[in-house]
Amino acid sequence: MSMAATVQEAVRAVARQLAAAGVETSGLDARLIVMSAAGMTHEDLLREPGRILTADEAGTVSRHAARRAAREPLARIFGHWTFCGLDFRLSAETLVPRPETEMVVERGIGLLAGVETPRIADAGTGSGCILLSLLHALPAASGVGTDRSAGAIETAGGNAEALGLAGRAQFAVANWLDGVAGAFDLVVSNPPYIESGDIAGLEPEVRLHDPLAALDGGGDGFDAYRALIPQATARLKSGGWLVLETGSGQHKMVTYLLQNAGLANIGDDYDIAGHERVIRAQKA
Repeated sequence: MSMAATVQEAVRAVARQLAAAGVETSGLDARLIVMSAAGMTHEDLLREPGRILTADEAGTVSRHAARRAAREPLARIFGHWTFCGLDFRLSAETLVPRPETEMVVERGIGLLAGVETPRIADAGTGSGCILLSLLHALPAASGVGTDRSAGAIETAGGNAEALGLAGRAQFAVANWLDGVAGAFDLVVSNPPYIESGDIAGLEPEVRLHDPLAALDGGGDGFDAYRALIPQATARLKSGGWLVLETGSGQHKMVTYLLQNAGLANIGDDYDIAGHERVIRAQKA
């Protein structure tokens, strides 16, 4: 890329490079790469299309564009991502937060309406995005996040500090809720639910860059649900709720597991594509 390129020229050049590499969101990703390197907002980009990139900025654009063309996700390149309007630092041990997972947070907020000081558990917390988004929206709430990865727990703790929520959030290395004490008004989770045999067919952004342990749900995709649902049921207060993200077509089996654990008032939420995405159930 020319060191004298304008931001508009840089966006166009990067978009062509990404499109040639098969990146479906080439235009959007190009804008985000240039904006990040130049320290500009989208409004800045519209107001100042002729601003010349500095040599350092042009170098950053070139490096980031090459990584994205190799199908590395932008969130991995930048090292952080936005979820529920909050910025979360990522690490190799954490998933990139997805927009559909925000449905877990939205449903949890609604279910806790009227609970004065709710206690929340987030099983498989990763970056802590679900738990910390709930605590940010519910100032009287507190909670604990667990993960089998010590690296993920370190990342989640750092995000809690950065967001000013460390006083209300605890994190622990654990297999789901094994060994977690206390009773909770809400248990949430985005567990691994992809069948082991389907991992190889995932997009390279996911297959090559997200942690396998956060994707692989076992031979039929339900290993995590079988382990977590009984644990969550035992730790829910009477009237408490369990909210889970699921894959498309999995609600029938997950409903069976919830019913088998003695949970009631089971309901579904659908994502914008019309797929079953979130399931909830209450402890009677």
